[in-house]
Amino acid sequence: MRQGGCRKTSASTKIPDSDNQHLDPGSLAFKESASLHAAKIPAPPACGKPQQLNRIVGGEDSTDAEWPWVVSIQKNRTHHCAGSLLTSRWVVTAAHCFKGTLNKPSQFSVLLGAWQLGNPGPRSQEVGIAWVQSHPVYSWEEGSRADIALVRLEHSIHFSERILPICLPDASVRLSPNMRCWIAGWGSIHDGVPLPHPQTLQKLEVPIIDSEVCSLLYWRGAGQGAITEDMLCAGYLEGQRDACLGDSGGPLMCQVEGTWLLAGIISWGEGCAERDRPGVYISLAAHRSWVMRIVQGVQLRGHSQGNGPTRGTGPSRGRVR
Repeated sequence: MRQGGCRKTSASTKIPDSDNQHLDPGSLAFKESASLHAAKIPAPPACGKPQQLNRIVGGEDSTDAEWPWVVSIQKNRTHHCAGSLLTSRWVVTAAHCFKGTLNKPSQFSVLLGAWQLGNPGPRSQEVGIAWVQSHPVYSWEEGSRADIALVRLEHSIHFSERILPICLPDASVRLSPNMRCWIAGWGSIHDGVPLPHPQTLQKLEVPIIDSEVCSLLYWRGAGQGAITEDMLCAGYLEGQRDACLGDSGGPLMCQVEGTWLLAGIISWGEGCAERDRPGVYISLAAHRSWVMRIVQGVQLRGHSQGNGPTRGTGPSRGRVR
């Protein structure tokens, strides 16, 4: 595993008329049709709660259904990036995964519920992409802030023990330095070495790195800092373990009171598992309001306040990891 990062060029995605949404991208509060709201829709499963059945660089095999929200974004039927399932219709990933192809959704599909990409199994689901909404301030340059995109699936998927949504952190969540979180993906196990068949989903525990420490590590000099206010760092200063090419867009997951929250999105880093070059992630807390404006039904969780968890609806640097 290791990440990668691409960067910016401001682009606002056109929303197809076929989706019947004549909405401004900034106010995409999807009103999925009055008839849908009138019908009795079963409540979605609780987010961030795997229903266990019983390589990232330096990582280890995950178990089947351990991370049921991690998806493979496929380009021309080949694994390209990872993403995280938010609802039955939406996936969140890194914007740089769609550099140069933002308006070509037909090249992409999303594979859900596949533990091993080489053997996805009959319970996996593959769905086309209707369109992609990149963050309006993302500029398509290497290391750009707001490296986040929302992927609208062509149709709703069916939840199962292998396909479940992850929660977003609510405002009560603070990620403290050295907090232990996890990343997962199907990316390279070393720089230039792809994950071997059957391409079993890899996982790696990574500590959160103090933002000031990370800013110093990636300081460019002459007043040029590479770490923006919406980025966070996690990993090991000694190197050896990290995300890598093909892990881009995947989740940085932290467990709070028994529930897994999507703390960040694998965005960029220098090389794979190099000393003093930890992984850089886009913070979901920084972009929570933008996500919630677009995605209906995303679930929030945080520290309990009285009666329980809070809820809500509502290679060099830039290598694509």
